[in-house]
Amino acid sequence: MLKYLALLWCVSAAVLNAQEYKAVFDCSSDDARYIHSRISLIEKTLQLIEEQGDKATFAITVHGGCFPIVLGNYDEFVANEEIQYIQKAQETMKRLSEEKNVEIVACAMSLKANDVDTKEVLPYIRLSKDSFIDTIGYQNKGYGIMTFK
Repeated sequence: MLKYLALLWCVSAAVLNAQEYKAVFDCSSDDARYIHSRISLIEKTLQLIEEQGDKATFAITVHGGCFPIVLGNYDEFVANEEIQYIQKAQETMKRLSEEKNVEIVACAMSLKANDVDTKEVLPYIRLSKDSFIDTIGYQNKGYGIMTFK
């Protein structure tokens, strides 16, 4: 019985000491290779946080030059040599969205500014009227902001 109480105490202590990391990653870069590297780093960071027994709640907001990463058809917006990086970034984003509940938000204003139909947005991406509003909202909820421009 004493062993069970000790085990219960250890588990409770670990749960009570676990931290929650909340961050919104704001992407406005138009450099596909850089975008891919940052999306991959988000995934690695989330894994490290979970490995240490903590919780991560992440979101990614997309606007400006970063908009092609949320599109099913991005060929006309990306140079041929950058397509592989957009594809890899999208694979990682999909995994983050589906397996780690990372919310990915695309700015409708950025899409409109580039004459992109919102029907082109990938199904796991949430469309926002203005991603600045979402980013501010995340910050108001205690999320740290990390930018990649």
